Amino acid sequence: MLYLLGLSCVLLRVCAVFGTELTFELPDNDKQCFYEELEQDVKFDIDFQVIAGGNYDVDCFVTDPRNNVLYNERKKQYDSFSHTTAMKGVYQVCFSNEFSTFTHKLVYLDFRHGDEEPILQSMSRSTALTQLESSCVAIHEVLKVVADSQTRYRLREAYDRTKAEHLLQRVTYWSVGETALLFFIGIGQVMLLKSFFSEKKGSVVAAT
Repeated sequence: MLYLLGLSCVLLRVCAVFGTELTFELPDNDKQCFYEELEQDVKFDIDFQVIAGGNYDVDCFVTDPRNNVLYNERKKQYDSFSHTTAMKGVYQVCFSNEFSTFTHKLVYLDFRHGDEEPILQSMSRSTALTQLESSCVAIHEVLKVVADSQTRYRLREAYDRTKAEHLLQRVTYWSVGETALLFFIGIGQVMLLKSFFSEKKGSVVAAT
């Protein structure tokens, strides 16, 4: 009963975490931006990874409300960025695929901000944790590890699936090309053999 109650506390706390996790398609010669209004002295973290498309790279930059560049990287496959805001306002996270002329990308983005609050309000006091509080903390930490592991496995599965589909497409095209080539070679050999017999028949008639 104690662990069930602790699990309920953790689930409620996990749902209250401020963050955005999404996967979006970035067309070629295009740029997409995301905006978040943050208070001063708020820490935010950004994780991104290109799952599919071209060389699996993308341009990324982050700006503050005054358009000061906080982060700017070119042709990155994946990266992480952390920053504590110096002012209140709208912060901008942009991904650019403008250097690609015909290949669209599939990008994963995880945006988190704010400090994690105590699981229970009673944990804010400077006293030893009770058995219930200790159980809540232990389960909460395990759930965070499980959530991170699931995210990594989903990204790896999506990356490997895209690679496999691309390889299947190339093998299919190669097989179709080989089939067509063998077909034309077969027709050419039949016609060549037919021409040999035709010449032989003509020479016999001439000798007669």
